[in-house]
Amino acid sequence: EVRLVESGGGLGQAGGSLRLSCAGSGFAFDGHAIGWFRQAPGKAREGVACIDINDGSTYYSKSVKGRFTIASDNAKNMVFLQMNSLKPEDTAVYYCADLFGGLRRLRGSLEPLDEDYWGQGTQVTVSS
Repeated sequence: EVRLVESGGGLGQAGGSLRLSCAGSGFAFDGHAIGWFRQAPGKAREGVACIDINDGSTYYSKSVKGRFTIASDNAKNMVFLQMNSLKPEDTAVYYCADLFGGLRRLRGSLEPLDEDYWGQGTQVTVSS
């Protein structure tokens, strides 16, 4: 069974840090691109970062660039999102996804597609 499972969410403080993990099973990340998205209540799902597992290329949205870092551990089939300098506006459910088409589909931003394969999400709440 193909699965993506996020973990590491919880309550953080403004200015603090959290680290999210995305564990894949049923398929190897090699040859894929994995992205992190977030969705706040009443808002559209927003792509925040992604990584090409093979060559390590990354993308960050303007809202998180310089604060968040995406990395992969290919041996463990995991992708991480290190979130520093947290802000209350980072509060959202965070999802990892296997990106249909990889990073080639980027056109200035990371938009979710129905063809992406999603995890169940993990809640991140940042208090001020």
